[in-house]
Formats: sequence, structure tokens, C-alpha cells
Amino acid sequence: MLFTADHDEIRRSLQKFIANEINPHVDEWEKADIFPAHELFKKMGCLGFLGLNKPVEFGGSGLDYSYALMMAEELGAITCGGVPMAIGVQTDMATPALARFGSDEVRREFLAPSISGDYVACIGVSEPGAGSDVASIKTNARSDGDDYVINGGKMWITNGTQADWICLLANTSDGPVHRNKSLICVPMKSKGVTVARKLDKMGMRSSDTAQIFFDNVRVSKRNRIGEEGKGFTYQMIQFQEERLWGAAACLKAHEYIINETIEYTRNRKAFGQSILDNQVVHFKLAEMQTEVELLRALIYRAGEALVAGEDVTRLATMAKLKAGRLGRELTDACLQYWGGMGFTNETPVSRAYRDSRLTSIGGGADEVMLMVLCKMMGTLPGSTKG
Repeated sequence: MLFTADHDEIRRSLQKFIANEINPHVDEWEKADIFPAHELFKKMGCLGFLGLNKPVEFGGSGLDYSYALMMAEELGAITCGGVPMAIGVQTDMATPALARFGSDEVRREFLAPSISGDYVACIGVSEPGAGSDVASIKTNARSDGDDYVINGGKMWITNGTQADWICLLANTSDGPVHRNKSLICVPMKSKGVTVARKLDKMGMRSSDTAQIFFDNVRVSKRNRIGEEGKGFTYQMIQFQEERLWGAAACLKAHEYIINETIEYTRNRKAFGQSILDNQVVHFKLAEMQTEVELLRALIYRAGEALVAGEDVTRLATMAKLKAGRLGRELTDACLQYWGGMGFTNETPVSRAYRDSRLTSIGGGADEVMLMVLCKMMGTLPGSTKG
């Protein structure tokens, strides 16, 4: 059994926090195109939410990954996608490799304050010419004595305008593309780091997303996470948690939209009956609820395997793919049943429609997920099963 009474106790605390400290402000943050990350993260850090599965010696709770998965699912109850995504970057995208492979020194400097909420973290992998194709990044960190000198740029960086540090993937040698990269903790206040602009996005409006440039940024090699040249491998491991987290965060968000659509269509009349009374509507909503439960079962299975120390690349990839596809189908169907109101920005279904579209792109596009799965099945041209 994945969840226990201990999980439920933390879950109830998180539900209370979301109801009191987040959801009352979501509409305001959505209009502002940003939320106060330092203020919110500090509150979450004080309650222990930012380090559930992080090492105790750096301020975490030392629990297993099932607690992080529980938190991801619960964050889906936030009435927008941007804030949960930003929290997920802090807990399950920018910090897992640091927690697992970082030296004690670098973990004290960057992980501990990220767990306490004193630091906001972001992760720098994607570039304008290298989104899902991680191996082709161009940002480089040239060795210069005890330092790296970093040049390049990163794109679509969540938390980028507010972050205190970035978990940066950069080329540290001219070797093979899968063995020439390193993950480096770079303070955002470093000379030569420029936040070029905050991106104007279709959805996830409350989450600030930046383009960042690095111009001869000098960082001590002590800030490297783990071994030089292992960055690609570390990032692939980190992706397992990121993709599973992203899928889990969709569950309650999908259920929320189903329930909101049920209520709206029950009260909306057309041709002498409620919209919900039409078989095509209530059958479709039942199908969508079934799909959510199937996704939940897949995620829980993957979570159990991860806690057991198994490689969950296959299951996490499937979950990420299914979550993105389901989000597109579900929000499109529900928006249709809202009619003209669904096309206005004042309804929850329109926000969900815009926000959910990112799941099929961020953290690896659907097509990349399919390539990974086909490679594992031995059906990708030029690949062997394994």
C-alpha cells in the first residue's frame, strides 16, 4: 500500500494550507502574471513541505518518495497550474540531483535554504535550440583553474525571474554529448547572469518564466553536482521524478474540472432540459473520470516501484505521456459543454484548458516520450530492445 495514515496526516495539513494560503490568492496572481515565490515558499518551508523526501541533515524530513508523490497529487487541488508547477520545480525538478549526488558543502549552500524556503530554485536545461533534445544544448562551462566560466543561455525557465540559484546543465568538455555535461549550482546574483525577459505565456500565467543569458559567469568548481561529465546521466535520473511528479499533479486538477463541469451543466438549460441530461455529456464525463482513475493507478504503481529502488523510466514516461494526452482531451471536452462561457477567461475550465496544454510539452514532449518507449520496446528504427 503506497499511502498510510502518516501520509494522510501530511495530506490534511497540505489541504488546509492550500485552502487558506494559496487558493484565495490565485485569481490575483493569475492577473499579475506572477506569484510571490519567496513569501509562499518560506511559509511552505516552515511547515516542512519543501523537503519531505530530502535528507534530514539538510533540513528535510528524510521520508521516501511516496510522500513527494502524495504532495504532488494534493497540489493539483490548487485552482491554477502555474503555482503547483513552480512548487514542483523547487521540490522535484531543481533539487533531486543535488540531494542525491551533491557534496555536503554544496548541499549546505543550496539545498538547505531551498528546503527551508529561504531560496527559490530554478532548473536550466532547455535552450532555444534544445528543448526536449537535451543532448544538443550549447551552453558551456569552460574550465579555468578552480572555476568554470559559463557562456550561453537558457529558455523557458520556471521561477526564473525570482530564483536565487539555478541548477544548470552545461557542457564541460568537448567529448561525446552524453558524457560531456555537468550539473552546476549557479547563484543568480553572479556577475554575468542576466534575466533577459519574462515570457508572455498562453497558460500557467501565475508562474514566472524567463529567458536567461550567461556571459563569462565565473563559478567555483565546488558548485558542481557530483562528478564532471555525469550531468546528462544525473538529469535523466532527475527526469524520472519530474515526469512522475508532473503526472501526479494532474490528477486532482482533472477531477476538479470534471466536477465543475458537472455542476455547470446540471444548472445550464437548453431545449427544455439540463445539458447534463444529454447522454453524450454524462457518458463522456464518466469516461473521463475512468481515465483519471486509470492514470492514478499507473502513477501509484510507478511510485511503489520507485520507492522500491527500481528504474521507473518506462512507467514514468507512460504516466507523463498519458497525463498530457488526457489533459488535452478532458479540458477540450469539458470546455465544449460550457458553451460560450467556456471561451471566457472568467471560468475555471478555460484556465484549465490553457494550463494543461503544457503537460504534453514541458519535461519532454509527447513525441519524445513515445521515442523513449519505442526504444525500450525495440521498435524505434536503429534501436534494440532494452
